[in-house]
Amino acid sequence: MNQAQRNFNHEHITVLLSEAVEHLVLKKDGVYVDCTFGRGGHSKLILEKLNQEGRLIAIDRDKTAYEEGLKIKDERFEIVHAHFSEIDEVLKAKGISKVDGVLLDLGISSPQIDEGDRGFSFRFDAYLDMRMDQTKGITAAEVLKKIEQKELEKILKEYGEEKFARRISTAIIKERDEVGSIETTKQLAKIVADHMPKREIGQDPSTRTFQALRIYVNHELEELKEVLPKILGLLRTGGVMVVISFHSLEDRIVKQFINDEKNRDTLPSNFPIRSDELPKPRLNIVTKPIRPSEKEVKHNPRSRSGIMRVAERTAY
Repeated sequence: MNQAQRNFNHEHITVLLSEAVEHLVLKKDGVYVDCTFGRGGHSKLILEKLNQEGRLIAIDRDKTAYEEGLKIKDERFEIVHAHFSEIDEVLKAKGISKVDGVLLDLGISSPQIDEGDRGFSFRFDAYLDMRMDQTKGITAAEVLKKIEQKELEKILKEYGEEKFARRISTAIIKERDEVGSIETTKQLAKIVADHMPKREIGQDPSTRTFQALRIYVNHELEELKEVLPKILGLLRTGGVMVVISFHSLEDRIVKQFINDEKNRDTLPSNFPIRSDELPKPRLNIVTKPIRPSEKEVKHNPRSRSGIMRVAERTAY
């Protein structure tokens, strides 16, 4: 990373910090899981709320975040380098079968964006890596080297909600076939900008393309769909699930999952089953969705799109 990139780095500001921990930590001696340690903002406040009998397990697939977690010297705390979808295996290895609360703070962190050599941002000219876990998986550059136009169009449309997905994907593949490969952030950003209608340029035209590729490379939505039922199975009665999302694709999955578990006993009135035989709700909604305050958004503009949902495990 060059000096200019280093100087651009921002300290990571945890979004909805006090709100998340306030809803999560209801038992000072409870067992909690921070599935997305990041730079430890939530974890550090959780530890402040726990007494000496409390316990916190943190998980992060980003090696840099994991190494940051190792700096915390507290016998109540452990961090594991793993994907959060592996939460069941992580806890089983530690002899934990039930927990009192689980936190998911989804999306990408400021350090990941601002570390120019990770390839997440079009602000820096870097190799198109985009992997949150750089120890495994294929990079965005490798994806672009082999992908067909139709599949790329689908990725941009589904994961980036890009209405010009066909135009952009066609341009990317044409450029790749002409020059051999697309391997840098600036190279990709220029292709997108050159083929975006001028009337659409408000936010950087590359934003949705970069988001789509990042989600695809890291299997972010699949990971989320996999972890939610696992969390449900790990929560003891009264345990709490707190999920912070940053775009509609994530939030839609979380909202649907919570509502499905809350409304399990809702069937058509003419459905041939007795009311006492209906499946019981396994989650209750604790509060309406919470968004960052105006004060927080002013202090940290990146928090603007955040939305937090909180659900409690029932006795069923």
